[in-house]
Formats: sequence, structure tokens, C-alpha cells
Amino acid sequence: MRKLTISGTILLTVSSVLFAKELFDVKTEATAFLDHYQRELARLEIQASLAAWKAANTGKKEDFDAAAQASLALRRFHSDADAYQKVQRLLKSADQLPPLQARALQVAFLAYQRNQLPPDLLKQVVEREAEIERLFGTFRANLNGRRYSNNDLLQMLRTENNSAKRRQIWEALKQVGAAVAPKLVELAELRNQAARTLGFANYWQMAVQLQEHDPKQLLAIFDELDRLTRAPFVRMKRELDSELARRFRIAPDQIMPWHYDNPFFQAPPPSEKVDLDEFFKGKTKEQIVEIARRYYQQIGLPADSVLARSDLYEREGKDQHAFCTDIDRAGDVRILCNIKPTAEWMATTLHELGHAVYDLHIDHSLPFNLRRPAHAFTTEGVAMLFGAKVQEPPWLVTYAGADSKRVQQLADAIRQQRRREQLIFARWTMVMLHFEKAFYENPRGDLNTLWWDTVERYQHVPRPPQRNEPDWAAKPHFTVAPVYYHNYMLGELFASQLRHVLAGLSKQQGASTAKDAATEKLIGDFLKRSVFRPGASQPWPRFVESATGEPLTARYFATEVE
Repeated sequence: MRKLTISGTILLTVSSVLFAKELFDVKTEATAFLDHYQRELARLEIQASLAAWKAANTGKKEDFDAAAQASLALRRFHSDADAYQKVQRLLKSADQLPPLQARALQVAFLAYQRNQLPPDLLKQVVEREAEIERLFGTFRANLNGRRYSNNDLLQMLRTENNSAKRRQIWEALKQVGAAVAPKLVELAELRNQAARTLGFANYWQMAVQLQEHDPKQLLAIFDELDRLTRAPFVRMKRELDSELARRFRIAPDQIMPWHYDNPFFQAPPPSEKVDLDEFFKGKTKEQIVEIARRYYQQIGLPADSVLARSDLYEREGKDQHAFCTDIDRAGDVRILCNIKPTAEWMATTLHELGHAVYDLHIDHSLPFNLRRPAHAFTTEGVAMLFGAKVQEPPWLVTYAGADSKRVQQLADAIRQQRRREQLIFARWTMVMLHFEKAFYENPRGDLNTLWWDTVERYQHVPRPPQRNEPDWAAKPHFTVAPVYYHNYMLGELFASQLRHVLAGLSKQQGASTAKDAATEKLIGDFLKRSVFRPGASQPWPRFVESATGEPLTARYFATEVE
């Protein structure tokens, strides 16, 4: 017995030593790999961010070429097959590593995985995407023998009151679909082929999972959203259709797709009762910036350092849109805008600064590849939370200096328009999610019928009689931002969930109004601590539950639009 015990002890000791050595080896190898990876990633990302910023500001071809090369260098870095295999191997021992190290490896794995496509196949995909983008950029619709740009046609649709002429304009807006549809089908097949080389069933499955979504969970969230918004959407649409019927002198049941100002019905027509621009008339573009600066200062999220680095106003050659960029993930955060004294640019400035303060307050001691928002939709949700302030009557009085009596008169109309925007956009994102999923499952199916089946189901917009055209293909996002629309809607859900949490915190403090200084500071403190600081240190489902106290849900959004 004694010999057996001694032998067993020796075997146990040897086994423990071997396990400890293996554990030490895994940790050492993971540390060495990640040290090199984070260093190179930081160098390449900073280089790419600076190049993209310069190109957006100058508009010069040589700067865009330099930005493209810097972006390509980043993709090449993540196309390293040996490094990809090493990350896969290290992740098999993830349970033996510190949580942050394991998480950094997982995020690196996703970055490598999306770049492991065969070069020839990747080249075909990129070339086909570029070809379709060029078609969208150069296409001009033919209407009554004249060529029109998309913007021209959209403006005509906003002002035309004759139903027959509106139909012609709407059909002209869809002409590009016939030009690109066959190429989009071929692109979908190439993307599916690429996805299969990485072990995914199709491109939709690949894209969703590389975004760290569980497909079943994603679909369940949208099923909940469908169920909770269906009745309020139908009620709202009935009211809207009655208004449009009066405008066009037709019966409500005669409303067709061309009677909406947006050709995809993804946004409502302008309100007949309120135009928020009235609250910003007489202001300068500099005053718009000052309003935003003062608001963020008040809630304890000062954005002065961001504004000092940013490019805020229109200039020849400059990008005409708006975006936020975190140059180095260490505090150099900037926004690009083309600010004018309008409600839209007020909302956009607040929105972009929402992205900026999120980036600014991520814990800079995290590994470099975790120094980013928990997910694309979480930073979008924060930006939406702040951008929507322009449609909150108390905010208009406190920060925009609007007349309180006038705001009170228009409060119901402001809320009605906000509710319409939320409901219409929610139902539109359901169309995009479900159509794209089916599209990649069967790119050679009857897509024209599938499109209108999906539109009728979620948007309750009737298909035009005897129409069999690829209207779906007129949406550029299938090319430039494939399988991404759901993230915009998840951002809306997250924003609603945050509003619910913040309202609860305000009640705990006994604040009488949302504009109380203590309440405003509470907002900033909570966001810094619970939303911004964690960065991407956790997968998003765990992050959302930790930040808000429950999993992501459509319930709070549904409550807002009831």
C-alpha cells in the first residue's frame, strides 16, 4: 500500500508539473503573440485612420489612393494564414488564459477569419462590388425622354401632387434595379462561395456570425420587435395614409408605394404640423456647435478636446457627410461634419459627438483591439440616444433656447413625428433583415416576388398590380453595406433600453425634471462607468446585460411607440 501511495504521489506530482508547464507555455505563447499583434495592429490602424481622415478632408485622388493602400495593408496583415492558425490553436486553451487575454484572442480571430478568403475569389468579389458601385454612382434614370439623378427625382417626388406623375417618378427611381440586379445575383453567389470556403452555409450566416451575432438570437429579437410593433404600426399607418389620401385626393385604400416621399418607405413624409428648423432659424453654424458643446459639458461628458481636433464646416473638396473617427484609441477622437443652422445638423452634431464621447471614455488600459465599443450597434445606440434630443421638447427649451410656449404648442406634433420615424424605420429594417437572409439562401429564386411579399408582410405597403421588376435591387446597401441594416435597429433598441435605465436612475435621485443639473451629471457618470469604460472586453450580449440589468429587448422601444 505504501509503495502504491508513493507511486501515486509521484505520478500526481509529475502530472501537476506537466500541467503547470503546459499552462505556462500557453500563457507565454499567447502573451508573446498578442504583444506583437497589438503593436502591429495599432501601427497599421493609426496609419489607416490618419490617411482616411486626410482623404475625407482634401478630396484629392492621391490622398484617397494613399488611404486605400493603408486599408489594404491592414487587410493583408489579417490575411496571414499562419497567424490565423496560431490564434485558432491558442483559443483551444482559452479557459487556461486570463479573461482579457482570451477575449483579445477571440476578437483577433474574427479579424483574421474575415480575411482568410482565397485571393482570386476576393479579387472577383471586390471587382464586382466596385462595378456595381460605379453603376449606382453614374446611373441616370430616363423619365419622359430626359435623364435625371436620384436627388432630382427625390425632390420631384416630395413636391408632386398628381398620382400618375408620382408613379412615373417612383418607377424612374427603381430603374437602376434592372441595371444592377443580374450583377447583384452574381455577387451574392461569389459571396456565398467565399463564405463556404470559411465553413459557413452562406454569406448571410458568415456576415452575422463575424459580427458576433448568434443568428437564432438575432432573429428572435426581430420576431419580438415584429410582434410588439405590429399593432401600433398599423394604427400609425392608417392615420398617415388618411393624411396622404387628403393630399392626393384619393381614398385611403388607394395609397400605393409612390404616395410616400421615400421610395422604400423607410422614413415618413415631413410633418404637416411642425418643422423643427424654426427653432434654429437665426442661429449661426458656430452656435449649433456651442449648443452641442454646452450640452455635453452639462452632462459631464465634455467634448471640447474632440471639437478642437475636428473639421466642422463645409469646404470645397471635403467629404459632404458626417462621421466620427478614433484615430489612435488613446484619446485622439475627431468628428467630420458640414454643419449648417438646421435641426438636422443639430441632431447630426449631437449624434457624432455621441460616438466621440463613447470612444473617449473607453478604458485605455485595455488591450488595443478591445479599445473600441462593445459592438457597432452599441456606439450607434449611444449616438442615437443623443441625436434624438432634438426631438425632446424640454431639450429644445433648455439648450436650443426655444420659446417654451411655442414648444408646448407643438409638443404633441413633435412626439407624433418622432413616433412615426421610429415605427416606420423599425418595420423597414425587418424587410431588409428577412429579405437578405432569403436572398443569400437562394440567390436564383424569384426575388421580385419575394421582395414584395416581404414588404407587404412587414410594411403593409401593397405591391403595384402586374409589376414584376427587381425593385429590391435599387437599394445600394445590398452592395455597399451588405447584411448590416439590423445593426441600426439594434442600436435603436439599445438607445431605448438606455433611456429606460436613465429614467430609473433619475427617479432614484428624486429629480423633478430631466434638466436638473444633478440628473444630467448622473447620465454622464452612468454612461462612463457602465457603457463606455468596458470597451469590447465582453461579447455584446453579456455587456448589454451588465450595463442595463437585462438582455437586449424590444420591449422598451415598443413602449416608446405605443
